[in-house]
Amino acid sequence: MAVLDAARARANAVLRIRALARAAAVLPAAIEVVLLAGRLTGRIGAPGAPDATGWDVVRWVVGALAVLVAALALAAVHRHASAVPPSTPAVAVPPQQAPELHRTIQELADRLGVPAPAAIALTPDCDSWLEDPPAPALSFVRTLRTLVRPSHPPAAQVLVIGSPFLWWMRADELRALLAPVVAGTAAAADPEIAAARRFVRGLDAALGQGRRTPQARLLDRITRLLLKACREHVAELERAAAAAASERAKAVDYGLRIAAQGQVGLAYAGWDRLLTRVALPAWRLGRCPAQLNAGVVAALTELSRRDRLAEGYESRLGDRPACDLLEEPGDMDTAVSQLAAELFHGPVPGGQAELSWDDYPEQVVDRGWRLRAMALQEALDTTAPPGTGPVPGRAVGRAGAPTLDRLLERLADGGGDELARALAAQGGPSAGSPAGSAAGSPVGVGAGALLSGTGERGGRELLADCVTAMVCCAAVDSAGAHPGLDWLDGPVLLLGGVRRGDLADPVVEAVEQGRTAPLRTWLQAAGVRLEKPVRLG
Repeated sequence: MAVLDAARARANAVLRIRALARAAAVLPAAIEVVLLAGRLTGRIGAPGAPDATGWDVVRWVVGALAVLVAALALAAVHRHASAVPPSTPAVAVPPQQAPELHRTIQELADRLGVPAPAAIALTPDCDSWLEDPPAPALSFVRTLRTLVRPSHPPAAQVLVIGSPFLWWMRADELRALLAPVVAGTAAAADPEIAAARRFVRGLDAALGQGRRTPQARLLDRITRLLLKACREHVAELERAAAAAASERAKAVDYGLRIAAQGQVGLAYAGWDRLLTRVALPAWRLGRCPAQLNAGVVAALTELSRRDRLAEGYESRLGDRPACDLLEEPGDMDTAVSQLAAELFHGPVPGGQAELSWDDYPEQVVDRGWRLRAMALQEALDTTAPPGTGPVPGRAVGRAGAPTLDRLLERLADGGGDELARALAAQGGPSAGSPAGSAAGSPVGVGAGALLSGTGERGGRELLADCVTAMVCCAAVDSAGAHPGLDWLDGPVLLLGGVRRGDLADPVVEAVEQGRTAPLRTWLQAAGVRLEKPVRLG
């Protein structure tokens, strides 16, 4: 293919830059060899000649320069060859766990006339690509061998598939969508293209590696110069390789792939919303939803019911889902969900506790509300006027009780600013172990730890969240309400089995303006008792 030939030409340009860099490294040594040979043959600075002393000085200077340049070149080559490019965190899918998926990819490669990927992996992302398998760092001896024998067969590629695609796409849609990706193995199998990519990846991985010594800074400067020289050729190489793969893939399921492209944006939107609205509150409480990919299917199905733009998407669900190509979709979903928690939230000491969707309302929604209500109660006590706070050693009186009546009075008296500042202070770095935390337990997250996840937000927004949480707790305790999970919006309040979405405006008025009458009206209509203490923790 002409486009692949263009990619190969760019790869050769990159390899010529590599060859020129190596030639520049050995040039002083080559000059020194010529000078020494000239002295031995009597042609350059022969002993006894008038210019012998001058040529001896030149030979010593060039020899010293050759040693320095050779040492620097060997250090640079070793650094580039031994640098390990970062690999995408992914869950491997061995053939025994997904024989149908591997067979589908093999058949697709055969139809495209390209080598099949050597392995398949899933990643919690809405994208798919080919990646080199992780390579071990080279020792100095092996680095020298690569200088003598620099060419070796290209490494077989790993096909990395975004896990939301596998659960949301139908089997034939996934095959059509992966055709251009799998077609990219043709370029990856080309020796020149593979060598050029390997060289540039080594440069990228080596940049900024090691301690910041003068030698390391000099090596970084050399690496940046090489990358700058290769930048245009690499960009054109990848552009031509992508065009070649796209052209080759037109022969396989082209019409179906055009139709399936509409599902990509939908899957991305649903996945992003699920992570930010549903998974993140659970992660902050030390809980890891075990079936995130099944959750994105539920979220997108719900979207198809609500949004007229998504009409027709639900009808696809009658076709065979791509996750049926896995032997145990649930186990694979759990592994990918755990990886998503580590990537997007970070590890929790002791590990995240696995969470099923059935337990989400109680263990995440209700618990999150009560932790925020606990933080708000602590702020109320901290900012209480003298003589109104709870007395140590006595039963808590009405003034210090966690009641909505006390909260609304404080807001009506203009105490919103003080409460907002107190809540923001709880979410600061010093709020690592507030009341309610359980040492050594990954699920014992306290109120301060929960608030620390919202440090980028304003104090007023934090106060509004905590007031909403306390209202929801009171509705659950005294009005028969229940915590619920909405696949698109996350935690919700269910009153009489119906989602209540009209609480935001009265809460904002109470927090921002101190006008509590609309919120009192809402609470009275919902049957919430203002004087009843809210159960915390």
